[in-house]
Amino acid sequence: MAESKKYEITVQVATQYLEEQSSPEDGRYVFSYTIALENTGNIPAQLVSRHWIITDGNDDEQEVRGLGVVGQQPLLAPGETYEYASGCSLTTPVGTMRGSYQMVADDGTHFETPIPEFALFVPRALH
Repeated sequence: MAESKKYEITVQVATQYLEEQSSPEDGRYVFSYTIALENTGNIPAQLVSRHWIITDGNDDEQEVRGLGVVGQQPLLAPGETYEYASGCSLTTPVGTMRGSYQMVADDGTHFETPIPEFALFVPRALH
């Protein structure tokens, strides 16, 4: 297998607007997101930390860094998937999230897994 495929994690994201937790009149829009991480490389790897860039509809950015995800630092064997759900609150009805996971492979190699940008939006807010 090519070296570039040795350390590879595939990221898939699903989002949802949480109307019951939101308060548009107060500028509070709450979203949940579910992330599935699959080790598509050929060596076990552990998720150590995360870095998020959250951008609202006014282009205001917020950065979030922390250890693990939802209190866990999962170790993924090749072919294994880990899924978790989390959320965020915006002051606008639309926004985006993007970032990266910092990983450590079983052989001690540190590598970064990009989280492709995804949209957060209130249904019918985008035309």
